Amino acid sequence: MPHTINESLQQAVIYSVFVRNHTPEGTFRALIDDLPRIRALGADAIWLIPIHPIGEKARKGTLGSPYANRDYRSVNPEYGTLEDFEALVDAIHAQGMKCMIDVVYNHTSPDSVLWETHPEWFYRKPDGNPGNHVGDWTDIIDLDYFADPALWDYQIESLCFWARYVDGFRCDVASFVPVEFWERARAAVEQVRPGCIWLAETVHREFAAEMRRRGLYCATDTEAYAAFDIEYTYDIQTVFDRWLAGKAPLSHYLDLIDFQESAYPRGFNKLRYLENHDTDRIAGRLGRGLSLESLTAFIFFLKGTTLVYAGQEVGADHRPSLFDRDTVGWETGTDLSPLITRLAQIKHEALGSEDFFRWHADDERDLAVLEREGDWGRAIGVFPLRGGASEVQVDAPDGCYINLIDATPIEVRDGRMETGGSPAIFLV
Repeated sequence: MPHTINESLQQAVIYSVFVRNHTPEGTFRALIDDLPRIRALGADAIWLIPIHPIGEKARKGTLGSPYANRDYRSVNPEYGTLEDFEALVDAIHAQGMKCMIDVVYNHTSPDSVLWETHPEWFYRKPDGNPGNHVGDWTDIIDLDYFADPALWDYQIESLCFWARYVDGFRCDVASFVPVEFWERARAAVEQVRPGCIWLAETVHREFAAEMRRRGLYCATDTEAYAAFDIEYTYDIQTVFDRWLAGKAPLSHYLDLIDFQESAYPRGFNKLRYLENHDTDRIAGRLGRGLSLESLTAFIFFLKGTTLVYAGQEVGADHRPSLFDRDTVGWETGTDLSPLITRLAQIKHEALGSEDFFRWHADDERDLAVLEREGDWGRAIGVFPLRGGASEVQVDAPDGCYINLIDATPIEVRDGRMETGGSPAIFLV
């Protein structure tokens, strides 16, 4: 049976944390002190990048990648004990937020518990040794979900174990694991944690096409919605990256956002982000005079769950390493927290879900005019993504409106308004 779509997730904000790099201590307990600040940003859920022990064999860097998981059923002792993790989850819940953990089910470290106990569950290279299908992932070996149904049972039992504590899962490279597995896992977890949130890291279109050309399993984004609530926007990421670099027009990117409306099931939900732990920081990619303020407002306005990666709120421009201790540099001299807090409030209170999306792009000025309309009302967002005051046409009756972002008045005359160079969101 298809799962019931949770439309409220369209209005949710998820805050992503890498425990190792979030605080000087890099522990579960140390993170607790920062929870009130994160909640004040408007976060509805915290997603913890993998909390499990990290393999030592073929380790990258000094501490290894959290995505080279050694044991699915315990926590990384560098972060604390299971009791410390429980205390963190309790504190997250006490702040009114949900807790999600990252699960890495496509692969394990080469010295994982599963490799030691069930080598028959792994992919083998032609020479008979374990391996992986992605060349630069040298610190992991791939599981084979078509080898033994017992692997499915073990992994689902592991998810049910963690569902006793947490409210959701972010599933790493979910496209490489059979959708039928995720559907079965979801049904089982629902018995333990009703309403559990399922976020899929679906992959870049180019990556998916290459995997399929090689005869390997890779679910499409449409197929993955049979099991997941939210999916990555890697389907259109390449064009966003090209636009940032000035190699593609803004209209191309907005047209692809519009195309998602017709390509995916009704009620589909995409994770909207400017950065995540696998991308460079957006503050370090602002060539061509791009405005971080307008970009931030733009991404919050789009239909879908919004992701904030820890450090984004201070405009951090250094991408933290996944393989070494590399604490977020919180002292940047920039603070987007008031803006993010207000945008989250707008998302929660003024915007809805299940709406129609319309757009217009001025490619010469990199100015986006977006419109969302549903049973909840109609909202217009004007985003001068390179700043600069300019006049723009909007589909609104003449009159005075209020910019929900900063409470300044907006005057529409003859269907046109002045942007002033800052982003604007107003209700019609």
